Amino acid sequence: MALGILLNMIQVTLDYFSARESMDEEIRALMDISFSPASQIAYNIDTRLAKELLDGLLRHPAIVDARIVDPDGRILAASTRPSTDSAYRFLSDFLFGPNREYSENLRVPQLEEIPLGQLEVRIDTYHYGTAFLSRAAYTLVSGFLKSLILSVILLFIFYFILTKPLMRVIQALHEVDPKTPEKIRLPVPRNHSSDEIGQMVGIINQHLDTIDSSLDQVRLAESKMKHYSSKLEREVEDRTREISEKNEALQRGNRALIRAKEDAVHRARSRANFLASMSHEIRTPLNGVLGMLSLTLESELSPSQRNRLEIAYNAGQSLLSLLNDILDISKVEAGKLNLEAIEFNLREVIEECATLLSQQALSRNVEMVIDIDPDLPETLQGDPTRVRQIVNNLLGNGIKFTESGEVRIRAVTRNGETRIDVIDTGIGMNDETLRRIFSPFSQGKADTTRRYGGTGLGLTLCRQLVERMHGHITVESREHNGTHFTVILPLPVRTPARKNAFDQSPLREQGVILDIPHDNPHRLPLERQLQAWQIPVHTRDEGPAAAYLCDSKTLTRGSLADQPLDCPLVLIGEPEQAIHTVSGQKVRAIALPLRRNQLEQTLLLATGESVPSIPATDADATEPSTNLNILLVEDNRVNQIVASSMLRKLGYRVDLAENGERALAALDKQSYDIVLMDCQMPVMDGYAATKRIRKHPEWRDLPVIAVTANVMQGDKDDCLAAGMNDYVTKPYNKDELRQVIEHWASQTVRQGN
Repeated sequence: MALGILLNMIQVTLDYFSARESMDEEIRALMDISFSPASQIAYNIDTRLAKELLDGLLRHPAIVDARIVDPDGRILAASTRPSTDSAYRFLSDFLFGPNREYSENLRVPQLEEIPLGQLEVRIDTYHYGTAFLSRAAYTLVSGFLKSLILSVILLFIFYFILTKPLMRVIQALHEVDPKTPEKIRLPVPRNHSSDEIGQMVGIINQHLDTIDSSLDQVRLAESKMKHYSSKLEREVEDRTREISEKNEALQRGNRALIRAKEDAVHRARSRANFLASMSHEIRTPLNGVLGMLSLTLESELSPSQRNRLEIAYNAGQSLLSLLNDILDISKVEAGKLNLEAIEFNLREVIEECATLLSQQALSRNVEMVIDIDPDLPETLQGDPTRVRQIVNNLLGNGIKFTESGEVRIRAVTRNGETRIDVIDTGIGMNDETLRRIFSPFSQGKADTTRRYGGTGLGLTLCRQLVERMHGHITVESREHNGTHFTVILPLPVRTPARKNAFDQSPLREQGVILDIPHDNPHRLPLERQLQAWQIPVHTRDEGPAAAYLCDSKTLTRGSLADQPLDCPLVLIGEPEQAIHTVSGQKVRAIALPLRRNQLEQTLLLATGESVPSIPATDADATEPSTNLNILLVEDNRVNQIVASSMLRKLGYRVDLAENGERALAALDKQSYDIVLMDCQMPVMDGYAATKRIRKHPEWRDLPVIAVTANVMQGDKDDCLAAGMNDYVTKPYNKDELRQVIEHWASQTVRQGN
C-alpha cells in the first residue's frame, strides 16, 4: 500500500512538471498565432483590428490581460478582465504562481529592421492549477483505493498461504513439554511439504532430534559430575587439612621471623652502641696524636723532622677519614642519618671542593676543570654537607686514579632535577669491576689498592647518600679510557640564576679577545660563561676589545712583550697573587680552576669598573676576639694539652676543669665567656653539668659548646636537648674551634648590646 502511494506521488510530480511545460507551450502557441496579425495591425496602426485581436485572445480562459505597445512604450490597444477568485486559489498560486507574463517583438517580413512594438500577454495560472489539482486528486484517490484493494487481497493470500500454517506450527511448539522436548515432533502442514514452511518444520524437527541426543549427553555428564563432585569434596577436605597444617607452620615461621627481627634490632642497637663507643675510644687518642702533631708542626723544625711529622700527620688524617667513612656508612645502613633541607649554593659547593683538591690534582699533573652551566640556579634546597661529601669523594676518586689528563666536573639543573657529572681520563674499569664498584671495600684489580691506596668506601658512601636523597648514581667506564660518574638529585630550586653583572659594562659592547688554544680544557667553560654574560668573544685579528684573555703558554710563545696591547691583559692559569706587568701595562691573573666570582671580579677590575660588594657574614663582620675567657672541661690529659695549646695560640685565656663538678665550682669563682664541655667524664658528665648551668639564672645565656668524640646520629640532638648551644667533634681542628668560638662570642656581644 505504501509502495502504491509512493508511485502515485511520483506520477503526480511528473504530471506537475508536465502541466507547467504544457502551460508555457499553449501560451507560446497562441502568441505565435497572433504574431502575424498583431505585426500587421501595429504596422498599419489599426486600433479597431487590434481591439478585436486582443478580445479574441481574452477568450482563452487563462489570459486576463493582452496589449499591443508601440516602440515608444505607448499602448496602442489593450484588453483585460479580472482574475478568477476561489477558496482553493492559494494552492494553485503556491504551485504555479499567481500569474505569468509573456511578450513578443512585432515585425513584418518586408521590414525586419524596423521595430513595430511588442505583443504583451498576462495569464492567470489558476486555470491550469485547477486542472492539475483535479488530476492529482483523482490520481491519489484512485491510487489509494487500488493500493488498498491490492493490500486486502494480498493479506488474505498471505494469511491462508503463510500465516495460518505458521500458526499451526507455533501451536504445536506450544504443546511441547519443556521437561521432555525430545518426545515431540512437529507435523508438516498440508500442501507445504516442499516449500519454505515445510523446510522450516524439518529443521525444527532436526533440532529436536539434536536436543534429544544432547539431553542424553547432559544426563551422562551429570552423573559424571556428581561422581567428580564427591571426589572433589574429598580432595578439598584433604587440601584444607594440608593448608591448615601449612598455616600452622607459617605461623611458627612468622614467630621465628619476629624473634629474628627482634634479635637483628638488638644486634643493630648493639652495633650502634659499639660504633659510638669505638668512635669515642678511637677519636680520643687520635685527637691527642693529631693535636700534638699539629702543635709540633707549628714550631721550628728541621726539614727532615718536618717531613716526618707531616707524613705522620697525613697518616692520622687518612685514618680519621677512614673512620668517618665507616661511621657514615654504618649510620646510613642503620637508618640513623638525617638529611637537612636548607637552602645552599651548589655552584659555591662545587667550586670550593674543586679548589681544595686542585693542588692535589696539580701535583699529579692532572687538570681540574669546572664546567658548570651558566644558568645553574643560585639557590637550591637540600643538604649541602652531604652534597659536598659526594662531590669530594667523586673528585678525589677521579684524581687518585688519573695519572695524566683532566678531571672535569659538570652541573646542570633541568625539570627540577640537578645533574652532576664527574669525568676523568684515568685508568678506567672493566665490566667486572663496574658490577661491584659500589660495594664496600671494593676496588678494581688486585693491585689497585697497593698502587693507588684507598679503602673502597668512598663510592659506597656516595651511592648510599644519593639514594637517601631519592636520587640515583650511575657510572660508565672503559679500561684505559677514563670513567664518567653521573649523579642526579631532586633538589628544588629556590632562586633562579643570578642577574648579569655586565649589563652596563663596556665588555657587552666591545667584547673580549680570547687567545687560548682550543685544546686547553678550560677554554670551553670560559667561553660558555662569557657568552652567558652576553660578552662577544673575538680572535686577536678581529680588532680592538675591552680585554685580552690568554694563558701563560700564549704569553711566553707570542710577541705580547714586544707589541703593547691597547686593552687590559688577563692571564688565565696563574695564582691570583701573580700580578705583574707586560710591556709596561698591569696584568690581572685568574687562578685555575675557573670560578665564576673570581672571573667576574677580575674582568671588572681589569676594565676599571666597580666590583659588586659581597655581603659580609658574621665571621667576616666580627673581628677576632683575643680577650675571651674560656673554660675547657676535659678529663683526658692529652686532650687538655692539645685543646689548651690551640686556644692559647688563637689568643684566648684558658682555664681547665677535669669534670662537671669542678666546672660548676670554677663558674662560681670566676665569670667566663664560653664553656667548651666534654660530654663523657667521670664524677659528673657534660650533659648533667650543662643542665645544672642552665638552671642557674646567671649562667642561663652562657654559651656552652659540646666537644665530644661521639659522632653517631643522636649525639648532637642529645647535646642540644641538654642545653648546649653548639657541637664540635674531636679530633680538635683549630680553624673549626676558632670559627665556633667567634660565632658565639659575637652572639653574646649582640645580646649584651
